Amino acid sequence: MIDNRHDHFIAPAAWLQSPIGLGRAAVAGLGVVIATDLFALGAGFFLYDVIGDLAGGARLDGRADLADRLYSGAGIAQTVALLTTAVLFLCWFHRVRVNAEVFDPYGHDKKRGWAVWGWIVPFVNLWFPRRITLDIWNASSPWSAPRPHGLVNTWWTFWTISLLSGRAASTAYRKAESADEIRDAVGQLMFSDAVDVVAAALAVVVVLRLNRMQYEKALAGPGAGTGPGPGPAPASA
Repeated sequence: MIDNRHDHFIAPAAWLQSPIGLGRAAVAGLGVVIATDLFALGAGFFLYDVIGDLAGGARLDGRADLADRLYSGAGIAQTVALLTTAVLFLCWFHRVRVNAEVFDPYGHDKKRGWAVWGWIVPFVNLWFPRRITLDIWNASSPWSAPRPHGLVNTWWTFWTISLLSGRAASTAYRKAESADEIRDAVGQLMFSDAVDVVAAALAVVVVLRLNRMQYEKALAGPGAGTGPGPGPAPASA
């Protein structure tokens, strides 16, 4: 006896909603993240140079206080930008996850709630969001032409490196006592900031690409043999 899963299908409580507005907000937030990272890089270079001069016995003439204030300010700006953007990004991410479930109710390894909690819960946040993104990507691809995963994998690689290196660098900076230790920690933080710039730029591309894929798939209508259709196209926000 053949078991047809569609015979037991119960329509999910999901419907298409435009991701465009939330996507634009997330992209704007990511742009601010990039700007604060670049500011932190500039402040880091200045502090790195000042610490080197201090270790060499040079007169600083107030440069040490200025460097410290700039670097502290950059850290605060980064934190505010990251938290704000995280909220915007998670709202957008949950929206495209629900839309993807309309396109393909069966192609998701994780339940809908993990689209948010997967980024927050320690350890699983190193792989759950990537898996969920790939499921969204697959469900949002054109009916007859699945898109490759290169962009998502590249973005996730840079994001993971930025996350792990940032944590290690922050720990080293907090524990640093000598001028050489502080200088080395600042160098590690600068590396993390540079990687984060790339990760945020790739995240912008992922957001824009998924928005476009979902909009075009909704306009295309249901594919042959795919079961229930996606419903009306989402209205642009």
